[in-house]
Amino acid sequence: MRRCGVLLPVFSLPSKYGIGCFSREAYEFIDRLQEAGQSCWQILPLGPTSYGDSPYQSFSTFAGNPYYIDPQDLLDRGWITKRQCDGYDFGDDPEKIDYAKMFESRFRMLWEAFQNSDISQNGDFQKFREENRHWLDDYALFMAIKASFDNVCWVEWDEDIKTRKPAALKAYGEKFARETEFYRFQQYLFQLQWKKLKAYANGKGIRIVGDIPFYVALDSSDAWANPELFQFDEDCNPTAVAGCPPDAFSATGQLWGNPLYRWEYHKKTGYRWWISRMAASYQMYDVVRIDHFRAFDAYYSIPAGAKTAETGEWKPGPGYEFFAAVKKELGKRDVIAEDLGFLTPSVRKLVQKTGYPGMKVLQFAFDSREESDYLPHNYTQNCVVYTGTHDNDTVRGWYGSLKRGDKRFCDRYLNLSGSRKKEIHWEMIRAAYASVADLAMIPMQDFLGLGNEARINLPSTLGINWQWRMQPDAFTPGLAEQMRNLAALYGRQRKPEIAPNSRKGKKAAG
Repeated sequence: MRRCGVLLPVFSLPSKYGIGCFSREAYEFIDRLQEAGQSCWQILPLGPTSYGDSPYQSFSTFAGNPYYIDPQDLLDRGWITKRQCDGYDFGDDPEKIDYAKMFESRFRMLWEAFQNSDISQNGDFQKFREENRHWLDDYALFMAIKASFDNVCWVEWDEDIKTRKPAALKAYGEKFARETEFYRFQQYLFQLQWKKLKAYANGKGIRIVGDIPFYVALDSSDAWANPELFQFDEDCNPTAVAGCPPDAFSATGQLWGNPLYRWEYHKKTGYRWWISRMAASYQMYDVVRIDHFRAFDAYYSIPAGAKTAETGEWKPGPGYEFFAAVKKELGKRDVIAEDLGFLTPSVRKLVQKTGYPGMKVLQFAFDSREESDYLPHNYTQNCVVYTGTHDNDTVRGWYGSLKRGDKRFCDRYLNLSGSRKKEIHWEMIRAAYASVADLAMIPMQDFLGLGNEARINLPSTLGINWQWRMQPDAFTPGLAEQMRNLAALYGRQRKPEIAPNSRKGKKAAG
C-alpha cells in the first residue's frame, strides 16, 4: 500500500514551554497530519539526552526524555501553580531551543511537582514501577548518583560504585532514595503522556515511526548496569569503541566513542537484552527505524584511547541470526533499515534477507559523475524514500550549495527551469511521491520550504544542533490541503476512516 508521512522531531513542535513536548500543540499537529492525508509521523529517539543534546546519545535506551513532559498536565493535577510555571525561564526564542535554560528550569519544575504529588502512594505509579523494574531502578539510581558526582561520566565515579559493588549499591540506594523516586516519577509521567498521544495519533489513522540507535552511549545506565554486554575490561573501561573509517568526507574517520557490543555474550543469552530493547520500542512505536543497520553485518572497531579512527578495523556483527531470534520472539514487526552510506555486498544481502525496506534519500541521487541507486527510476517498491533526513540540510539549503555540474543534472532530471527552481522543495517532494517506493517520508522543513536555518543536525559538530522549532502557525490549513492533493494525485492519501471517539483523552493529556 502506497503511503506518505512527515518527519518531525518532537522537540521541533511549537509550544510555549521552550521545547516541543506532549502538549496541546502535539495533538494539533496530528490533527493537521490527518487533514493533509498523511498516514505516518516519524520522530527521532525519545530518550533523555546527555552532553551535546543529541537524541542519539542518551542516558538510557529504555527511558524517555523528561523535557517532553507537558507542564499543563502538572497544572491540571494541582502539583504546580500557573504562577510557578510562568516563573520558569525556558528560553524566549520560538524558533530555537535553549538547552542550558531547559536543564536549569525543567528539572526544578518537575521537582516541585514531585514534592507535591505524593506519587509513591499512587496505585498506577506502583504498577508502573513493577512492570518496568528491569530497567527503571538502575536508570533512576544511575541518574541520582550521577547528579551527586556533578554529572561526570560513570567511568569517573568512585571505584566501588563504578563497578557496582553490592555494599556500595545498597549505601547509595539508601542515601538517594528520594532522588531515585524522583527519576521514576519523571518516567511515569513521560510514559503516561506519550501513550495518550500515541493512542490519539493511532485513532486518527497516523502510525508513529520511531528510531532506535544501534549503539548506546558510554555515559548511560545501560552501560553501567550491564557491563557484561559490552567490550569492557575488568575495571569497566572500554577496550574498543565505535566509529567509522576515513572516507572522502573525513580524512581521519569519525570517532564516536560508543562502547561496542560483546556479541558472543549476546548470542549465548539468545540476544535477551536486545530483544527486550526491541520489545520496549514496539510498546512506544508502530514502526521502528534501526539506525546504522550495516553494523549488524560488520562494525568498525577502534582501539580505546585512539586519537582518530584511522587505526580501526572491521569486525563481524551477529548477522541474520540476530533478526531470526527477534522474529521468533516478537513475531513479524515493521522495521525500516537505515542502510545509507557505503554498502558492501554482504550488507545488501543481509537487508534483502530480512525483507525490511531500506532508505532512499533524494539528496544523495544527483551526482553527475555516476549512476545512483538513489535516483527514483532505480527504486523497487520495498523502500522508503526521503527528500532528506535529520542529518541532511533542507532541500532549499542543499540545492543552494550544489556543485554546478550536479545542479545541472538535478535540473534536467526534475525538468527545472526559470521560476520553477524556486519551487525545488515541491519538485523534490513530487519526485518522491511519484516514485514506486511504498512509503514517502518528507521532513516538515521541506513542506514549509525553509532554508538551512532550519537544519536539524550537522554531523561532527557540537553546540548548533537539535535546536530548530517550527513556528506555531506554520502548518496552515492551506499547506495541509496542498499536501493532501499531492498525496491523492500519486495514490498515497490515507484512507479517511477514523476510529470513533478518537479525540478521547485529549484534554487530560494537555
